[in-house]
This record gives sequence, structure tokens and C-alpha cells, in this order.
Amino acid sequence: MRTPFRHYAILATGLVLGFLLSLGQGVLAERKGPSTLPLDDLRIFSEIFSKIKSDYVEPIEDKALLQNAIRGMLSGLDPHSAYLIPDEYKDLRIGTSGEFGGLGIEVGMENGFVKVIAPIDDTPAQRAGMKSGDLIIRLDDTPVKGMSLNDAVKIMRGKPGEEIILTVLRNGEDKPLKITIVRAVIRVTSVRSRILESGYGYLRISQFQTRTSEALQQAISKIKKESKTDIKGLVLDLRNNPGGVLSGAVAVSDAFLKKGLIVYTEGRMTDSQLKFNAKPTDVLDGAPMVVLVNGGSASASEIVAGALQDHKRAVIMGSKTFGKGSVQTILPMENGSALKLTTARYYTPSGTSIQAEGITPDIVLEDVSVSSKKDAGIARIKEADLARHLDNGNGKNGKKKTVKDAKKTKKPESLARTDFALYQALNLLKGLNILSAQR
Repeated sequence: MRTPFRHYAILATGLVLGFLLSLGQGVLAERKGPSTLPLDDLRIFSEIFSKIKSDYVEPIEDKALLQNAIRGMLSGLDPHSAYLIPDEYKDLRIGTSGEFGGLGIEVGMENGFVKVIAPIDDTPAQRAGMKSGDLIIRLDDTPVKGMSLNDAVKIMRGKPGEEIILTVLRNGEDKPLKITIVRAVIRVTSVRSRILESGYGYLRISQFQTRTSEALQQAISKIKKESKTDIKGLVLDLRNNPGGVLSGAVAVSDAFLKKGLIVYTEGRMTDSQLKFNAKPTDVLDGAPMVVLVNGGSASASEIVAGALQDHKRAVIMGSKTFGKGSVQTILPMENGSALKLTTARYYTPSGTSIQAEGITPDIVLEDVSVSSKKDAGIARIKEADLARHLDNGNGKNGKKKTVKDAKKTKKPESLARTDFALYQALNLLKGLNILSAQR
């Protein structure tokens, strides 16, 4: 009875050795001197492989076992490395181009649960109230614990129009929340813009894609055209931006810097040691900037914030960022799958790694909301209310507006109430312009 098993074990060992050699041939080719494989560990691997094949309660294919082994190798490295089967690789390529199916959240793994890095703007997840930092513990009735990130993402994507119930742990909540989300085709608009006030623009980047730089240039041109005066300042909103492609972050940073290092990466392989420098063009011609960040600003967002902060090109405002300072390289495999492998750490121009640290804002803002304080039934009297008050001499006599006039001039809801951080950023830009004019 021992002979067939030994024969199978030797065969399995040969298959595994061949598999590992083919998987690692690129790395082995770069090494100097003789390279060795851990044969004792591989023998144990082959024995376990054989035992699963012969003793597991149900038959299982070799392909599934090897695929699970690869996933296990990668999941043990860090939260961002993964093995992507062909369908998952296809979804990743579609996602970086700006359109894919699912819920609209960027996720990672933490302590065996799915952690929300950030919900994407104008997606079902954001509209349902998902927040950065949420821990997803159940997908419908299926516990997440023990599930791989890829498997969890596959369940969440599903078919557009179908509902999924996420059970979520959230800081500040006494018990888990159940959030129902309807899946949809996610079309991510990477860049949005508008005029806050005459001369002051707002630019929102929700995710860094391959076309983000082009969209940013168009948005800046639109702001310049719509503004009644030269651009006096810009708010760049990177809150809850989970990142994206490195090239997009470099191009956005370059748009506002005239010279100097933007970011550099360091890894073991030669092609992981890169430096990116700015070209001598600033699309704002030196106008002041405020960059808004929070705990959902990750990866590529932190590259932009770190570069603009180190070069003192912008004031960073908000709360500490997520702290993802690693670079993932997509390595296509011959069978149509791909390896998403962490190959480098990136550093801000000053040489600071933000891995597990994040970017600390220049001005820290708490996540607060503001409501108007009404006088407790007391009507305050002003000079204009007094009988026989003097005119001010400039053609305005302080005449009170009638109710009819007030309706005509009713103002939209205050920015301070709808977005306090943006309100503070606008005020800071105004202050910087006043100081600049006095110099």
C-alpha cells in the first residue's frame, strides 16, 4: 500500500517543483550565484497535497488546490498582495478605466474582516451611508471571517439590480448595523469641479484613474472660463479618495508643481526603484491651494498630499490620512491570471514613508457639522431700526427690506452647514490672498 502513495508523492513533488520554478523564474534569473529551493519544506508541501487528494471528505481538483495554495502564499504577505484569476484580472483592468459593476467601495482586509477604505462618490455604497473605517462582518448571511478578500469582493459585485445586506461594525455604534445596498454598474467620474465664489475654484478627485490627469486639465480650464476673474485660489478635495494608479497621482501633482521631486519608490527589483520629477508648469500660476484629506484618503491621494505639502505648494487640511505607502505591481501570467504583488514602498520628496503612518495635515479639523444658532425669541435691535437714524452718506440709508424683498434675495443654504471643512478651506484661501496683497 505504500508504493502507490510514494509514487504519487514523488509525482506531486515534481509537479510542485516545476510549478514553483516556473512561477519564480523571473526572480531566480536576477539572483547572483547558485540558488537553492527549500526541498524539505517542499516535501512537506507535497505530502500535505497528497493527503488532501486522498483523504479529504470530497474529491478536489489539482487546479483548485494549487490555486488555493497560491492565494495562501500571497494573503500571508500583506493586505494588498493577491492572486487574480482571469475574471478578477479583467475586473481590475475595467476598474482602473472608470466603469465596473458592484457597490462602489474600496476595501482591504483587517483581522479577517473586510475594511472599508472609502466609499466612491455617487455610488450605491455612498448613498446607503457606508463610511471609511467600517468593518464588514457579514455579506447577506455569509460570515466574512475566514474568507479571502477576493472571494468577498466577488460576492459584493454580483449582478446589477440585486440587493445585498452588509452587516457592519462602526466606531461609535453599540451594535452592528445592517445596511442594504442595491448593486449597480459603477461609472466613476474621476474629477468634478465648480466655482465656490468669484475667483475661488473647487476640484474634487474621487479616484485616480488612467485618464484623471486629462480630466483635471479640462476641469481647470472650465474653472478659468467660468470665473469672472483670475483664479485666486483652489480647494483640491481628496477626502475619501482610496487611491488608484500611480501615474495618475504623479500627473496631478505635476500639474501644480514647477520643479522638484514628486515621489520616489524603493523596492528589491531594479524596476521598483523609481523617481518622478515635476515639469516646469503650474496650471494655477502659483495661486494658493488647500488640499482636504481625511482617514479615507489613501495611497495615490497621499502621494499628492505629501508632494504638495513637502514643496509647501498647498496647505493640507483635515484629519490624518489612511497610511498606505506601498506600491502594487500587476504581473500578468500566461494563463490569463495576474499577480498583484507589493513591490515597493513610496516616499514623499522629503524622504518620509507614510506606510502605516499617514499624512498629518498642516491644519487639523475634526469631523463636525454646524447648525445655525437662532436667537431665543429675542429680536436684536440695530442702528437701522432706530427712529430718525442718520443716513450713512454713501447713498444707502439702511432701509429695512420688506418680506417680499427678502424672499427675492433668499440665499442658498450656508456652506458652513453643508460642508464645514470646505467652508474653512475657502476662508483660509481668502486670508492667504489678503496677506499676499499686503506684501
